[in-house]
Amino acid sequence: MHSPEQESYLREVLSGLKKPQKTLPCKLFYDEEGSALFDQICDLEEYYLTRTEIGIIENNLDEISSLIGQDCLLIEFGSGSSLKIRLLLDRLKNISAYVPIDISLNHLIKSTEALSIDYESLKIRPVCADYSQPFELPPLDVTWSKKVVFYPGSTIGNFTPEQALKFLGRIAGLVGKDGSLLIGVDLKKDTETLEAAYNDKDGLTSEFNLNILRRLNRELGANFQISLWKHQAFYNKEHGRVEMHLVSLKDQSVKMNNNKIFFKTDEDILTEYSYKYGIEEFEEMVSPIFDVQHVWTDKEKKFSVQYLTVK
Repeated sequence: MHSPEQESYLREVLSGLKKPQKTLPCKLFYDEEGSALFDQICDLEEYYLTRTEIGIIENNLDEISSLIGQDCLLIEFGSGSSLKIRLLLDRLKNISAYVPIDISLNHLIKSTEALSIDYESLKIRPVCADYSQPFELPPLDVTWSKKVVFYPGSTIGNFTPEQALKFLGRIAGLVGKDGSLLIGVDLKKDTETLEAAYNDKDGLTSEFNLNILRRLNRELGANFQISLWKHQAFYNKEHGRVEMHLVSLKDQSVKMNNNKIFFKTDEDILTEYSYKYGIEEFEEMVSPIFDVQHVWTDKEKKFSVQYLTVK
């Protein structure tokens, strides 16, 4: 027997695997093992995104903190190992409370415990949730000048532009009229740089992608043979996105909870989109909901950190 939560999880997975283009939701990357693998990926030479975003924030902390102001309620979507938030916690004044939101409970517990030691006076109210779906903030016994969502890592690129706009609308509703959003947005660039970031020579991204199948075996009783699958990532220039796939190496069938799914040789499962934007393109996309107040980039314009306010 599956719990109602597991039944919903199973339905979502089976629904994606029964589509003409088979898909799995990218949120499945972030179990404990996947989150640990992603932390390693962030340190890779090819994966420019994390170090570039951190560099942008470090180089512009005074301006960023000035725009955010004092006494904010700071909410982080996808807090992970809480590396980047420390830059803000060290500089912002009189933070009312910090609300980290992450889908991986173990990762969230570990990072919250570490932050509690290093920031003894900070009120931390963690939430384990899939932030791509509606959720509620925990009870907060504090007052604040405004709500600010911190959404780093260019994770907005995992949504299609249409999905992204709907999701950003929920963020605007969460922070309210006086609220704001500090967001990381990966920028369009040459294909070689983009594809190298998702096909590292150490094979960590491949392991990260394949870990989804291990998770389905463990949690839903599937019987994927990992050796019969390979990681594939490429830049789809027409759509302005990197795509990650898992490709079947032979004709095969997979069982999952009395369901049998068939795969042909070279048939793939789409596991992630990662959309890249031009600066003006992103501003145009968010314009129905947010005003872009400031954009910071690195010298090579690989990445951007943007400060948006609700219209």
